Amino acid sequence: MAQLRAFLALAEYLHFRDAAAALRMSQPALSGAVAALEEGLGTRLVERTTRKVLLTPAGERVARRAEAVLAELDRLVEEVKAVRGPLVGPLRVGVIPTVAPYLLPVVLPRLAKEFPDLELSVHEEQTSHIVAELLAGRLDVVLLALPVPASGVTELPLYDEDFVLVAPAGFELGAAGIAREVLNDLDVILLNEGHCLRDQALDVCREVGARAAATYATSLATLVQLVSGGLGVTLVPETALHVETRRAPNLGLHRFAAPAPFRRVGLGFRSTSPRADEFEALAASIRAAVAESGVAPGIRPA
Repeated sequence: MAQLRAFLALAEYLHFRDAAAALRMSQPALSGAVAALEEGLGTRLVERTTRKVLLTPAGERVARRAEAVLAELDRLVEEVKAVRGPLVGPLRVGVIPTVAPYLLPVVLPRLAKEFPDLELSVHEEQTSHIVAELLAGRLDVVLLALPVPASGVTELPLYDEDFVLVAPAGFELGAAGIAREVLNDLDVILLNEGHCLRDQALDVCREVGARAAATYATSLATLVQLVSGGLGVTLVPETALHVETRRAPNLGLHRFAAPAPFRRVGLGFRSTSPRADEFEALAASIRAAVAESGVAPGIRPA
């Protein structure tokens, strides 16, 4: 099974380094797995060139069949896990970077207490990557902003959280409950491309015809520091507000008038998975953990 997964990743990326990174294994280990599969089948599956990997005719056939075989094996494993009981054994979770640092410290202690036999592994990546990994069977469930940008994924909403405008201290934006139109007169700093939070902030700006600044960042932490330095303003989800703003001086926090712009955070899993009941239990536990953590005004059950 491991050899087939290694070969299928190589067939997908056609590069040992990229395939090894996707599987989170070393290149020598990947090469050894593929070589062992070739030896077991008694035929060459790949042609190694100086720049990339090419599949042999036999490799093409094996790649087509391997995907179906692994999908069936994954389904069998999930069915066995479901019989053993809810959330027992390994669970591979993908989480986006604008959720992981703020949600995981809240929910992990509860999961450890409620499901002591759960063997959790967490992988933090951008939305497109964790969704691709989910659909490929390399992740079991994902935590991200909804809607999921792919078909074949069942969504379980967890909570809604408002965006808060973070600006340099001293900005005169009026009393609490500012209108979205204030963004028209401000430079809004965004995350780099690939972050769903960037797209959500852009949507808010487009609603009122506001423009984004030409300054971008790779994380919410950097965004807030840039605002602290006077380079513009940004939109921060409620769950991240306390963590990120406490490390930056000279900031003003401004909440929008209702209905405030918000994002919905949820859980996604393959619609074909037999573990739907388990994931419902996982979602319920996360909702309860968020509620018990001292819900801020801008966070509401979805």
